[in-house]
Amino acid sequence: MKKAWSFWCAVALLLPPGISSAQSQLLKIATGELPPYATESRPDKGIALSIVRRAFELEGYQVEFTFLPWSRALAESRAGKWDGTAYWGHKPEHDASFFLSDNVITEQWVFVYRNALDFKWKQLDDLRPYRIAMIQDYTYTPEIWAMANKGDLKMEKLPNDVAALKLLLLKRVDIAPMERNTACDLLARNFSPADAAQLSAHPKLMTDSFTTHLMMSRGLPTSAGRVAAFNNGLKKLRASGEYQKLSSQVNCPQGWSDVAKANH
Repeated sequence: MKKAWSFWCAVALLLPPGISSAQSQLLKIATGELPPYATESRPDKGIALSIVRRAFELEGYQVEFTFLPWSRALAESRAGKWDGTAYWGHKPEHDASFFLSDNVITEQWVFVYRNALDFKWKQLDDLRPYRIAMIQDYTYTPEIWAMANKGDLKMEKLPNDVAALKLLLLKRVDIAPMERNTACDLLARNFSPADAAQLSAHPKLMTDSFTTHLMMSRGLPTSAGRVAAFNNGLKKLRASGEYQKLSSQVNCPQGWSDVAKANH
C-alpha cells in the first residue's frame, strides 16, 4: 500500500503544474436562452457557449451548462451558487461582484422593424415617436435604458425576443432592439418565410463595441484563477483558427445578407 502511494505521488509530481487539479474539476456555469449564441435547442448549446466550453477545455477543464432565466442566473452566480455565468454584455455595476473575462464574442445590436414602416434613425432622440419592444434582462446600452426608464421612450417590456417579433408582425410595436444573428436565427426557426420577409434590420448598429463576457463571482476564492485560465484558453482558441469557425455558424433569412455586410 505504501509503495502504491509513493508511485502515485511520483506521477503527480511529473505532471505539468495545474493539469491534475484542472482535469478533475467540472465547472458548472449558469446561462440563459439567447439563440444562436446560448440555447438548449442546439447540441453545442450555442455559438458563444461553445466558445466558452472550448476555451476551458484547452486549459483542462470540463464545463456543464445549466439554463435558467437570465436574472436568476445572474443573482445565483453573484451569490456563488454556480462557478460562473455566461455570457453577458459589460455593465459597470457587474464589476463590483464579478471577475469578467476577455471578450467572448462581439455582438451586433440593431433595430428590427416592419418594412412598411419608414424607420430612420441616427441618434437616440430619433426613437421617441416609436413603440419599442424591450426585454427586461437585456443589457442594450446604458443610454437606451436611461431614456426608457425616464419615460422618454415608448417602451413595451416583453419576456423574450420571440414575443417581440410576434408583436412587430401584429403591428403592436414598431421597432425592437435585437442582436442581428439572434433575430436571423429566431426568424428562421420560428416564423414562416413570408413573415420574415416583412421585417428588416436597420444597418446602423446601436453600438459598435458590444463585448460579451464570462463572469465569475468575486466571492469565490477560485474565480480569479479560473478567469485567467479561461482567458489563456480563449487566446489559444483564437490563434488556432477554431474560434472563427465557431463564431460564423449563422444562417439568416433570405434578404438579410446585405445586413451582415453592412455591419462588418
